[in-house]
Amino acid sequence: MRHVLSALVQNVPGVLAHVAGMFSSRGYNIDSLAVGETEDPHLSRMTFVVVGDDSVLEQVRKQLEKIVTVVRVDDISSQEFVERDLMLLKVRAEGDKRTEIGELCQIFRGRIVDVAPDQVIVEISGQEKKIQAFIELMRPFGILELVRTGRIAMVRGLSELSNEMGSIHAVASEESS
Repeated sequence: MRHVLSALVQNVPGVLAHVAGMFSSRGYNIDSLAVGETEDPHLSRMTFVVVGDDSVLEQVRKQLEKIVTVVRVDDISSQEFVERDLMLLKVRAEGDKRTEIGELCQIFRGRIVDVAPDQVIVEISGQEKKIQAFIELMRPFGILELVRTGRIAMVRGLSELSNEMGSIHAVASEESS
């Protein structure tokens, strides 16, 4: 089973290495990982996609919660959530193929962000299945390079996570002072 975990961590040097090391040392594979600063510059959010049964998920959560710089861990895949992945794809685009690629970009709500005489770079975001479908349609043109961010996710509407952020921000601000 695919689990999406969201970990709120202190924004300090080495936290990513520490967390990734925990996964590696225990033999857990990270299917996807995205990290970025939150609305509070003292905190970052790590979004992990981990494949495993409920016992694997519980072990990962427990191990993450033991790490001092980890403030909170949530399995957001057990709630209603929105997820996105961002991809840049460089594809051959010679002659009349450029028009066809442009039309496919419009259908998938992507956009061409760079143009060269024989290739284009396309930016597209969305759910993983949308990204995968677009990749498959681009293969016949000749994919030259592809890079993806990994999934980011957020619980829909008002959630316990949103309601508790105020107290977490206060604690993080006190600790960094």
